[in-house]
Amino acid sequence: MIKWFFVAGLAACSAQDAPAGRAGAPAHPPVKPVPAAPIVGAAQLPRYLPLLQGKRVGLVVNQTSRVGTAYLVDTLKTLHVNLTAIFAPEHGFRGEAADGATITDGRDARTGVPVRSVYGKTKKPTPEMLADIDVLVFDIQDVGTRFYTFISTLHYVMEAAAEQGKTVVVLDRPNPNGMLVDGPVLEAKYRSFVGLDPLPICHGLTVGELAQMINGERWLAGGQPCRLHVVPLAKGYTHATPYALPVRPSPNLPTARAVALYPSVCLFEGTNVSVGRGTERPFEIIGAPTQPASRPYQFTPRPNAGSPTPPLNGQLCYGLDLHQPAPAEPTQFFTVSYLLDFYRQSTDKAHFFTKYFEQLAGTDSLRAQVIAGRSEASIRASWEPRLGQFKARRKKYLLYPEK
Repeated sequence: MIKWFFVAGLAACSAQDAPAGRAGAPAHPPVKPVPAAPIVGAAQLPRYLPLLQGKRVGLVVNQTSRVGTAYLVDTLKTLHVNLTAIFAPEHGFRGEAADGATITDGRDARTGVPVRSVYGKTKKPTPEMLADIDVLVFDIQDVGTRFYTFISTLHYVMEAAAEQGKTVVVLDRPNPNGMLVDGPVLEAKYRSFVGLDPLPICHGLTVGELAQMINGERWLAGGQPCRLHVVPLAKGYTHATPYALPVRPSPNLPTARAVALYPSVCLFEGTNVSVGRGTERPFEIIGAPTQPASRPYQFTPRPNAGSPTPPLNGQLCYGLDLHQPAPAEPTQFFTVSYLLDFYRQSTDKAHFFTKYFEQLAGTDSLRAQVIAGRSEASIRASWEPRLGQFKARRKKYLLYPEK
């Protein structure tokens, strides 16, 4: 069994992460009771097993697809569900492949179920891949950002299902950044696998809610919705509910802090700045050789399991260590302040941005705004018209209260 667990959970921060109190205030405020963990869709077997009985079932799953500590595929196999295929997204069925690595077809050694890649030659299941499928079950942990590719896989699975007359069952899981609805909304000309639908960078939806929005807004090819069943979370989940992910969602998001920083830091993947791939703290540190040597933190990326060929491999990078939250910093947030700071201090502004930046940002205006020296407040104001429209549409598909 893969032993990938979070160093810290969203619901349980260590004492050293807490900001110091004001003079005269207690150094350690009373610990608030941790709310009961929501019951994920996959754990509610009586709610979806009837949908699978007598059907040929395909699973769209990875290492996060668990019922307790057991893999969903093993649980369903034990219950004699007719599993005809496993569809493997980015990082593979067991979640061991590096970011961007091509996933190949194969067979699950434990269950013998064929594994079909949806992150290789094709990212959308073909008619041939679905020929022996009646129902597709999607159960993958998301982190609430447009450029996290598992939601693009969800889109393509739903689209293929609509075209081939198949049913999709989404087993819902919490969004650890579910209270965030922020950032520029994707413009159609920058549509790619890191952004298929007109979402802001932080969409504030669970995968179940997003599936309903994709259907309801007719975002699938030809506007044709798929047959969709969502098994929602139970036990009083809200978008503000803290949730400690029991399994890392991808190789380079090893901690709750990395998940919280990911929406802001991932934009650097479209620049000449390292986000810490090839170190022990991916998405918790940022730096580059083209930053001032006076920066307070230094690191050198080296190949590792999650990043066999990390950007800036072997180069000394000067930057910031974001592992510890700043005093009074909110638990979850999205900011372009890091991006503005690093561009201002770059010694190679001409090569700071890459062509990939627009795909991540979803717009060409953000690069122009950064180069022009616009403030974060000014940049945020430019997002507001489309972001406000998205927020209004989003409300129609919410399964859970905001607070």
